[in-house]
Amino acid sequence: MKLIKFALGLTVLAGTVFAQQPTPGQAQQGRGGRAGEVGQLPPPPPPSAGGSQDGRVTFRLSAPKATEVLVNGNWENRRGIAMTRDASGIWTVTTGPLTPELWTYTFSVDGVSMLDPGNYNVVRDGTRYVNSLLVPGPAVAFLQTGKIPHGTVSAVWYPSTGLKTNRRMVVYTPPGYEGGKTRYPFLILFHGGGGDEEAWSSMGSTNVIMDNLISQGKAKPMIVVMPNANWNEPAVLDVGGPRPPQPARGAGAPSGQPGAAPGAAPGAPPAQNYDRAETEIVGDIVPFVERNYRVLPGRENRAIAGLSMGGGISINVGLKRLDVFATVAQFSSGMFGGVSGYTPFDIEKISPGIYQDPAATNKKLKLLFFSCGKDDPRMPFQTKVVEDVRAHKINLTFNGYPGSHEWRVWRNSLADLAPMLFR
Repeated sequence: MKLIKFALGLTVLAGTVFAQQPTPGQAQQGRGGRAGEVGQLPPPPPPSAGGSQDGRVTFRLSAPKATEVLVNGNWENRRGIAMTRDASGIWTVTTGPLTPELWTYTFSVDGVSMLDPGNYNVVRDGTRYVNSLLVPGPAVAFLQTGKIPHGTVSAVWYPSTGLKTNRRMVVYTPPGYEGGKTRYPFLILFHGGGGDEEAWSSMGSTNVIMDNLISQGKAKPMIVVMPNANWNEPAVLDVGGPRPPQPARGAGAPSGQPGAAPGAAPGAPPAQNYDRAETEIVGDIVPFVERNYRVLPGRENRAIAGLSMGGGISINVGLKRLDVFATVAQFSSGMFGGVSGYTPFDIEKISPGIYQDPAATNKKLKLLFFSCGKDDPRMPFQTKVVEDVRAHKINLTFNGYPGSHEWRVWRNSLADLAPMLFR
């Protein structure tokens, strides 16, 4: 297994902080540092983003020759916040109070987007690279790292029947897995359109969320398997070079279309072959995990979930294969409506007879979980399906979260789903 590391984000600290341009040879990967740590680097680039106790964040960037510098973030009123230059060439702006959350941002210098050289926390969102910044608070305690046992995030390769070669997926194993003998249940977790096998670990902070929930006793220790749902790719960016530019992904999107579904024409989902997905998941991924990891046997110890496009996969494969999965979850899928390109949703076609004997279905389906952003155009359609499923006396948990079609909704979805699994 190849160990890969993902950064969570720069925690906003009290006080005003600064940033400067990288020196020649210092790449724009945000290799600056965290407040209080960056003074060790030559020349010492001060940290770039910090705030006060009320969540206001001050950004600073040294760009003496620039005529315009903006901050583009994915918080409310996020696009093009103008910065002001002082006599020394330092550009500064302080935001209004931000909701505690893991936000992302970039700078725009005379129309050219760039990463923050004073913040080494960089994440990849599809084909976009952005800096991350954590505004702390009780509501996002599950996103804050601490002095707790930590699990491991690894990139592994499994044989794919459909592609006839090895494909990569990212796997989280809980604290204590290495060197132990305990067997664990496992969750298969899918990204959305425009994402890949690294999306949940990078943008979704899966390892941080799971570490916190497990250490607090809120979630059972489990393995989380995060495959690549782009079935023609052995691994991210591995086929035909980089992907073409994707439509904007939720908050922080340059197009300002918070409901856009990345990976296809605006508003349309990427084409999905659910039969291929079933073959890959049930025929390749599940057997690989059971051969190579200490997992508990049986459908009761397997769950499948996904966001947006991945939510459609989890519903279509999970409900069809209740002989394999006892828990099925989707976050913000457009398959119920609100997004063009999907066929009309018919749960009876996916899982024939699911409504005929509700008691038998509820006994077999340990947990059916839906979630969506309250401002997501998909929300009314999600609500309608939830009402229909419940009208047929099928147990279903449905949560709505602040936000539209964006990662803060999906991180909260995972944080609420995980404690319900395998109980």
